[in-house]
Amino acid sequence: MPSLPIFLPVTATSRRDLVERLLQLLIGLFLYGAGLGLMIRGGIGVAPWDVLSVGIVNRTGLAFGLVTNLIAVGVLLLWIPLRQRVGLGTVLNALIVGPAADLTLSVVPPMPSIWIGAAVFLAGLVLVAFATGLYIAAAFGPGPRDGLMTGLVRRTGWPVWAVRTLIEGSVLVIGFLLGGPVGVGTVIFAFGVGPLIGWFLPSITRWRTRRGERFAVRD
Repeated sequence: MPSLPIFLPVTATSRRDLVERLLQLLIGLFLYGAGLGLMIRGGIGVAPWDVLSVGIVNRTGLAFGLVTNLIAVGVLLLWIPLRQRVGLGTVLNALIVGPAADLTLSVVPPMPSIWIGAAVFLAGLVLVAFATGLYIAAAFGPGPRDGLMTGLVRRTGWPVWAVRTLIEGSVLVIGFLLGGPVGVGTVIFAFGVGPLIGWFLPSITRWRTRRGERFAVRD
């Protein structure tokens, strides 16, 4: 049986479509990192993967963005036995999200009260969901963590919910043991991010499809 190529092909309806999708990808990844930074500054808990990142930060003193990037690289190594194909978006995800989060943390101070923190956390959550819609609709390949999930689903035959729960539950426990911040925000993220992405993604995808078709007709 012939092996699949490692990298996903880059396709576009036109040069302008390709440029716009690249810009959309970059903006989406930057906003995703900014959203993570806002959720951390909210101070009421963070997403499971960020519990792990902050836990490692607490133990090592490394910058949050650097730890986020290192975890992404480590996750990509797990793709090798799963024979997952890497896209341009996969690589840029591993490189951009961490620095964008660090930049946000450098300009946004800790919140003076839990109520302001809760509002900042919710703003970060919405921004993360919107940014996820942007970079997924750009169609340059999955992020490291999403690719790990889909690869395990394909290999094991388990349902998506079971694999996602296993992965995020594992990193949440490890992060908590390392001192990562688990709080009400963690629960809000777990139950809120999916519906928010489900609200943003279809409309962004339809918009992106219409733009691509329009450019194809012009060319």
